[in-house]
Amino acid sequence: MARYIGPVCRLCRREDAKLFLKGDRCYTDKCGYERRQYPPGQHGQARRRRPSDYGQQLREKQKVKRMYGLIEKQFRGYYYKAARMKGVTGENLLQLLERRLDNTALRSGFASSHAEARQLVRHGHFLVNGKKVNIPSYQVRPGDVIEVREKSRKVQKITDALGNLDRSPLPAWIEIDRDKCTGKITALPTRADSSADIDEQLIVELYSK
Repeated sequence: MARYIGPVCRLCRREDAKLFLKGDRCYTDKCGYERRQYPPGQHGQARRRRPSDYGQQLREKQKVKRMYGLIEKQFRGYYYKAARMKGVTGENLLQLLERRLDNTALRSGFASSHAEARQLVRHGHFLVNGKKVNIPSYQVRPGDVIEVREKSRKVQKITDALGNLDRSPLPAWIEIDRDKCTGKITALPTRADSSADIDEQLIVELYSK
């Protein structure tokens, strides 16, 4: 299935959760989810039925997949990789998603949304340990230094994102230097560094069938 390119506010409404897919707009009164907190479509305002166990698992998977801006094939691949790793599969999955370069750029405050971060990475605006990396799925490791290229530090999207850096809590596993436009990976992300609204066990149950 191709990547979704339609209206993203309807995705938040479908998952009944604020996924912050539009960056700065999600923090204003123009947020589509805040204005219409019911599912999209002509039957969206009808009384909701209690979802089945499978329905709950599916919705949780869709929510996390959309939160990180992935397509189904990518997300399933991360799950199978997490299942082969030592430890708890659900926590391994979230760690792999957090370690993506586009997510790391977002958490470091260099972009305002996952879609924007992915685009900036694709366009070669970031260096990892001094080398240009334009692969959004690149997995960062402790000790890696993510840096905005010298020529890219005046890009409007990046400067706007850095100006709003204090709006959201900074991750404990990234050491950010705003003046140098760098972020150093000090440790692997833990379960506490991911959204508390995620129930990863439902995703494991879905793929375990």
